Amino acid sequence: MSLPEVLLWQQLKARPGGYIFRKQHPVGPYVLDFACIKARLDIEVDGEAHNRGDQPERDEIRTNWLARNGFATLHIPATDVLRNMESAVIRIVVECQNRAAPNPNRRQPA
Repeated sequence: MSLPEVLLWQQLKARPGGYIFRKQHPVGPYVLDFACIKARLDIEVDGEAHNRGDQPERDEIRTNWLARNGFATLHIPATDVLRNMESAVIRIVVECQNRAAPNPNRRQPA
């Protein structure tokens, strides 16, 4: 893991917002940087390499595959993690809350 990923993991393993996170979690042919299974959220820490070569196209293919399989992808720039960890964690928790909220259209068990 990169330095920003290590630092973010230190925060996520403390279960912010009461959410459980996994690191380096496999989903299909991909390994997610971090995942919140309850929220079906993929959290990717993107460094400079994500802007080079064919990486943006590969990231889009991956994001689309994950979406078709029920996972949203939240991209967080590595610089955001390094500059303002609290903001990055809040952003993750808010996204988890939005995704884990009960769906009023989904049938609830009786």
